[in-house]
Amino acid sequence: MATNIGMMDSAYFVGRSEILTWINSTLHLNLTKVEEACTGAVQCQLMDAVHPGTVPMHKVNFDAKTEYEMIQNYKVLQDVFNKLKITKHIEVNKLIKGRPLDNLEFMQWMKRYCDTVNGGSINSYNALERRREASKGGKDTSKKSVPSQPSTKSAAPAAAKHAPHNARRSDAPHVNIASQAVKSSRPSSSGGSSVYSEAERTAYEQQITELKLSVDSLEKERDFYFAKLRDIEILCQCPEIENLPVVEAIKRILYATDDDASVVAEAQAMISQNQQQIEPLDTIPEEEEDLLKLETQKRKSFINVDVDAAANSTLSPRQRISDASDVHCSGSPLVTY
Repeated sequence: MATNIGMMDSAYFVGRSEILTWINSTLHLNLTKVEEACTGAVQCQLMDAVHPGTVPMHKVNFDAKTEYEMIQNYKVLQDVFNKLKITKHIEVNKLIKGRPLDNLEFMQWMKRYCDTVNGGSINSYNALERRREASKGGKDTSKKSVPSQPSTKSAAPAAAKHAPHNARRSDAPHVNIASQAVKSSRPSSSGGSSVYSEAERTAYEQQITELKLSVDSLEKERDFYFAKLRDIEILCQCPEIENLPVVEAIKRILYATDDDASVVAEAQAMISQNQQQIEPLDTIPEEEEDLLKLETQKRKSFINVDVDAAANSTLSPRQRISDASDVHCSGSPLVTY
C-alpha cells in the first residue's frame, strides 16, 4: 500500500499529461490542467472508485469555488483516509491555492495508491452516474465532461476569428522566466497579426505550465538545502562545541565567499594540525602516572618500616618472650626447631 512513498520514488516522475489522461479516463472528465483538481472533489471520487461506498459522495461539492467549500471536500477526504488508516498528510493550504507543483505531486501519489489497490482495476466504476446521483454540482460537471467536438477544420478558423488581439497576453503567468521563454519561442506572423491558432495556444500554455513547474521545483529544492545549512549554522554556534577544531573547520567552509576547492583543503589542514598537537600531549599523562605509582610504593614501604619500629619500641622484653612462646605452643609453621 503506497501510503508513504519517498520523493525519489518512480511515482513522482509520472508526467502531467499522463496524470491528466488517467483522471479524465477514470472519471470521464475533461480536465486540461492538473491544478483544476485543487477543489478536492476529484480526489474524493477517485477514492470512491477504488473503495466503493467508503466516500459519502453527497458531501462532495464538484462546484466548489471558494476556499471554504474546497476545505469541506478535503475534510471528507481526510475522514476517508482515517477510516482506511492511510497516513498520507494532506497539505490543504497549499492545494487549495491551485499551485501546479503541489497539486501534481498529490495527484501522482493518488495514482500510485489507486494502482496498488486491486491492481488499479476500476473499469466497472460508473463515474458519471455516481456524480449525478450523489454529488453537489455533479450534473454540471458531467455536462462539461462530454463537450461537443466540432471538426478540426471549422474549429481553427472560428478560434482565430473570435480571439482578441491581446488574449495571449492575459494568459501569461507572473513568472519572469516563463514569460521570457514564451516570447522568445513565439513565431512571427506574416501580416503583423498576433492571432494564434488553437494548437499554438495549447502548445504555449503547456510550455508555460512546464516552466512554472520547473521554477516551483527549483524554489522548493533551494529552500530545502538552505534550511539544512541554517540548522548546521545554529548547531555550530552552541557554546559547548563552537571552539572545537572540527566546528571551526565547518565554519570555514560554511562562511566561504568564493567557490574554491582550496577551502576544503584548508579545513582539512586545520583538523590534521590539531590532531598533531594533541598526540605529544597524550604521552605526558602516562609518564606522570608511572611517577605517581613509584611514589605511592615508596610511601607504603616507609610506613611499614615506621610501624614495625614503633611496635618494637612499645613492647617490653617480657611481652616479646610471651608472644614468641605463644607462637611456639600453637604449632605455627613460622617457628623453626
